[in-house]
Amino acid sequence: MIAFMFPGQGSQYVGMGKDLAEKFPVFRDTLEMADDALGESLSRLCFDGPEDDLRLTANTQPAVLAISIAMYRLLESRGVKPVLVAGHSLGEYSAHVAAGTLSFGDALRIVRRRGSYMQEAVPVGTGAMAAIIGLDTRLVDQACKESANGEIVSPANMNAPGQVVIAGDTTAVARAGQRAKALGARRVMALPVSAPFHCELMRPAQKRLEPELRGIVVSDPNMPVIANCDALPKKTAAEAVDALVNQVSAPVLWEDVVRKMSSYGIKTCVEVGPGKVLTGLLKKIDRAVTSWNVSDVSSFLEIEESLVSLSSKA
Repeated sequence: MIAFMFPGQGSQYVGMGKDLAEKFPVFRDTLEMADDALGESLSRLCFDGPEDDLRLTANTQPAVLAISIAMYRLLESRGVKPVLVAGHSLGEYSAHVAAGTLSFGDALRIVRRRGSYMQEAVPVGTGAMAAIIGLDTRLVDQACKESANGEIVSPANMNAPGQVVIAGDTTAVARAGQRAKALGARRVMALPVSAPFHCELMRPAQKRLEPELRGIVVSDPNMPVIANCDALPKKTAAEAVDALVNQVSAPVLWEDVVRKMSSYGIKTCVEVGPGKVLTGLLKKIDRAVTSWNVSDVSSFLEIEESLVSLSSKA
């Protein structure tokens, strides 16, 4: 059985999807639909940049979603279908488009506003994120609690064993990084992000986004969608919206998400969208699951036949 994983913010790059759009009409048509939904040439930004504009959160989020869904529709057109889906942070929206919970147009518009609200929640420079390498989650949490000093800092992404990202006030994140090193972390890396995602500082963004999410038309997913906030499958429209609301300020439990997918008997996971971040994380979480990424023509052609064969056997 095959599961699809959809990447989040940070996987974008100038040129993503360009060769696929040139070769496959279904991919190109999907990006044209995205341009129409937003009333601008999002595809041109993906293909040609400039990079500084693509990195703006309000642009990055719809861009990554559009490329991911174009790739999903290409795979679907070749008979490759998952039995369940999940996405990392922003990628959870792509997962819900794939599952039929959200329309493509609504998802593009809502993630654009999500990106804006998340960026506006914290003044630039006052929030930060850092990756803690080589320390288990319990000790990372301890480092955060011992370093807060009245500010916000907490685990934001539990990505894989020994890889936890923290987020919060800039000074508190710096203190927590130093404390994590004292507790045995191998490395602490500041991340080049524009805001401290998935922590309490995102609560204002969550409050702004919630009424808009609850105001769009949603349907029950046509396959389970494993949510970031609790690593549980969402099988109804109401559950899906609740999870999307909560994930703005809640940590991403990605390691738990992958383990939940494995519990369904998943033997193959495909990363659908730009980059290969999730493929790398999967190898650290569960080596018994085969992982592939599909992000350009060469990677698609390399594994298409195998995926079609696996999908037909599901």
